[in-house]
Amino acid sequence: MTDDHSFASASLPRHLVRGVIGFGALVGSVALIPVVGLGGLLLAPAGLLALRGCPTCWAIGLIQTISMGRVRRSCVDGRCELTLAPSPGSHPADDSS
Repeated sequence: MTDDHSFASASLPRHLVRGVIGFGALVGSVALIPVVGLGGLLLAPAGLLALRGCPTCWAIGLIQTISMGRVRRSCVDGRCELTLAPSPGSHPADDSS
């Protein structure tokens, strides 16, 4: 997606890997404080980098990645609507019966 407000990844597995790395680093940074002291917090920036800045942005990106190509947004005269995109291989309903 080329939208400037998109947090989506190119694929769902890639997005999930970013989440595992990001959340793992954030949790690890806090969990390692008793073991290695405040040096454990050095993992936090790596976690935030993997999540592209914030866990909420990652969650929004997950939803965008899942819905990519399935939902279309169209805006006309300041009014926007979401519609479901046709499935690949589906044909318009034939009402000639």
